[in-house]
Amino acid sequence: MTDQQLPLSVLDFATVYPGESPREAFQRSDELAQEAERLGYLRIWYSEHHNMPSIASSSPAVLISHVAAVTSTIRLGSGGVMLPNHSPLVVAEQFGTLAELYPDRIDLGLGRAPGTDQRTVQALRRSPRAAENFPEDVLELRGYLAGRSRVAGVQAVPGADTEVPLYILGSSLFGANLAAQLGLPYSFASHFAPDALVPAVTAYRENYQPSEAFPEPYVIAAVNVTASDTEEDAARQNEICRRRRVESMAVRRSAPLSEEELDLLMSSPAADQVLSMLRYHAVGTGEQVADYLQGFARHAQADELMVAPQNTSTSEMLRGLEITAAATGLSPQ
Repeated sequence: MTDQQLPLSVLDFATVYPGESPREAFQRSDELAQEAERLGYLRIWYSEHHNMPSIASSSPAVLISHVAAVTSTIRLGSGGVMLPNHSPLVVAEQFGTLAELYPDRIDLGLGRAPGTDQRTVQALRRSPRAAENFPEDVLELRGYLAGRSRVAGVQAVPGADTEVPLYILGSSLFGANLAAQLGLPYSFASHFAPDALVPAVTAYRENYQPSEAFPEPYVIAAVNVTASDTEEDAARQNEICRRRRVESMAVRRSAPLSEEELDLLMSSPAADQVLSMLRYHAVGTGEQVADYLQGFARHAQADELMVAPQNTSTSEMLRGLEITAAATGLSPQ
């Protein structure tokens, strides 16, 4: 990693704001992708979550196909597909289909967490022990996409020979060591799991085994960003986002909290635990955000940063992307 222009990408949760439906979240994803493409961002990834009312990206492959149809150049991928929830063959077929429809635009990020709670894991019909097979499942999936199936007599159609690039996602040393062993790029979830960032990336770089597709290690680090025209407005948006995050993660009930109840919750140990997940967060004007991102990239030894926008409306999110792009020197199309 150097101080040269770093690629910037976007992590889109297809966030469902209060009072919205998933349809409105998907419309926002369209706008975000089109604007990110225009501004020069490299890629957008969608994360697989289940049973979370505020996140609509439960089916990344379906959402990728839709967004790819309304964009033309930006790379699209999963950040990630939670592989223990699926058979490697089905994932290879899904992303092989995407690769055939949208050549040289599709990424496949893979995680081993379920992306949900244990009750939903049961509803997904997956064994709680499925994550133990993650390394073998990655190898099986890579074999399908390379046209060198590890299962006799079984090929991914479509999928074979598409060579969709794989990325290992993680928030611990496990993912870092696996990515290094397999010679794959590594994406660290520092936007919500900051604690192991430095040791995991260090282990990945020190133990990297070059592969034909990726002769050098490659690190993507995710970071929260709230950019606005003024420092005061960025702080305002940040406070709203912090309160939403605490409410969504610390409270398991359908009815929203009153402002008074949320005020009390914000000063609780539960809120402190949730907010500690947002340690890496650039908040401020374009200049302030750019300075933060440059320092964070050095800290994370990152080759690319994946921005997780933290804004309170569609217009503010799009404006934040624009401010960040201009301040960091991205080249608009």
